[in-house]
Amino acid sequence: MRLRNIPGAQDAILESAYVVQEPEKHKGNWGDVFEKKQPLHIEVGMGKGRFLMDLARLHPEINYVGIEMYDSVLLRGLQKRTELEQEGITYPNLYFMRVDARLLPEIFAKGEVDKIYLNFSDPWPKARHAKRRLTSRQFLTRYDQILVPEGKVEFKTDNRELFEFSLEEVKDAGWNLDAFTFDLHHDAQMSEGNVMTEYEEKFSSMGNPICKMVISRGQN
Repeated sequence: MRLRNIPGAQDAILESAYVVQEPEKHKGNWGDVFEKKQPLHIEVGMGKGRFLMDLARLHPEINYVGIEMYDSVLLRGLQKRTELEQEGITYPNLYFMRVDARLLPEIFAKGEVDKIYLNFSDPWPKARHAKRRLTSRQFLTRYDQILVPEGKVEFKTDNRELFEFSLEEVKDAGWNLDAFTFDLHHDAQMSEGNVMTEYEEKFSSMGNPICKMVISRGQN
């Protein structure tokens, strides 16, 4: 269940040095936001940010942007990052922003993003809400507008129905299905180097198999 309506969350986000305000102003120039110009990876629906903070620490050679649309969820990520930075763990290659993912093409230029992560996204189970799913063909079109030609999208979920829907959307949208598994933690090849999210730890500990796919853009 998502956290909502934490008093002061919006103000904390507006005042945070970790959050990029008015991100659309950086379209085409995201390399200037960071200390170093490096490949850019983004997570759409970052939740509390643990996954990206782990990646940013493990891969200082990559710049990361975490995207979250709920104030109270993003606030938890800011609080966790503040705690870690007070302990001396810094993340010069990581920023957050509070935006709706439908606006991605207004924020990043074509070919500006190298990889997109989607982790345990809201399944939007009702058929009439299918276009809101982050693996729908509508969102794949948005990703196509910002990824480099060889760009990839990595998607993990424990929701089998959403995963099967996503496989069909990838096919119908003309993307390449580079790899997939219905049981990530028992797939030696695909689990190599896997960084777990909080949801992933929770669901896998309950015995839920984790599905994962890696897709890339089709030929234009």
